[in-house]
Amino acid sequence: MTLRKASAGFKSSGGFSLNVFTPDEFDAVHRATLEVLEEVGVFVQKEEARQIFKEAGARVYDDGLVKIPPYLVEEAIRSAPSSLTLAGRDKKRDVVVDGGRVNFTNFGEGICIIDSDSGELRSTAKNDLIVLTRLLDHLDIISVIERAVGSQDKPAPMQAIHNYEAMVNNTEKHCFLGPENGHNVEIILKMAAEAVGGPEALPDRCPVSFITCPVSPLRLVEDCCEIIMTAARNNAAVCILSMAMAGGSSPVNLAGTLVNHNSEILAGLTLAQLTRRGAKVIYGSSSTAMYLRNASAVVGTPELGMINAAVAAMARYYLLPSWVAGG
Repeated sequence: MTLRKASAGFKSSGGFSLNVFTPDEFDAVHRATLEVLEEVGVFVQKEEARQIFKEAGARVYDDGLVKIPPYLVEEAIRSAPSSLTLAGRDKKRDVVVDGGRVNFTNFGEGICIIDSDSGELRSTAKNDLIVLTRLLDHLDIISVIERAVGSQDKPAPMQAIHNYEAMVNNTEKHCFLGPENGHNVEIILKMAAEAVGGPEALPDRCPVSFITCPVSPLRLVEDCCEIIMTAARNNAAVCILSMAMAGGSSPVNLAGTLVNHNSEILAGLTLAQLTRRGAKVIYGSSSTAMYLRNASAVVGTPELGMINAAVAAMARYYLLPSWVAGG
């Protein structure tokens, strides 16, 4: 709504919004998260990551459990950037992400596709990703591109590298993908550097970001730790994306799942900031509920919509850019 004249004391909504929580409820979720991280802790599989936490003041146990004090978590939140520029190969394709902008991407990673020639359902191949990346490059509504399908015709340890090769050569938009491990992050960043003019250009114009997932409940497994740390050291953005399932890998009630989800994201974010202060982190979510009849993840349901609204609101509460998956 636009007012003809400014009025003293008039409180404007600022536009249509979905107010999920009151300020007190935001604080309650945050306090519960801090309690989980300090009293319950998270399992951290990689020794190097545990050492980083230990040197910063966390309590680290021989079985891999790490208990993170609240001050470390809150310092990490404050040091994480609230706005990111996701560079494309062409500056005209740059995208700014923060708490006040909405952008769209495609879903991924599809593992089967209907063959356009035979009509048969088959596993995906690298050429499918090439074709779909070209399609997504031409869709104006798609701001950044996630790998749509996987290069399953390539050796498993090399699929992430083939995925990025297929994407970077067929779009000028910023790309997101799961790199599988820290070693692949380094290889992909070398490829990305060549796409923007060399290693000296990469820190300011990195055309790729990475996605990694904690394992619910409350586990930062080895590859997750590697990806977070390697991305942080190379000034590349990482989307830390929880895939908790209410009733399966997280509490059946949505409030409990939100606290579990938030704990996993903030544990990963803290690791990123302890690795390099100011590391670029996106607050990610693909959390949903579990369909109890066959133990599958549900999408396109009220529960998913409620969780999505909640995690996006929590990201804004922390002044972090967010990535929310839907169906």
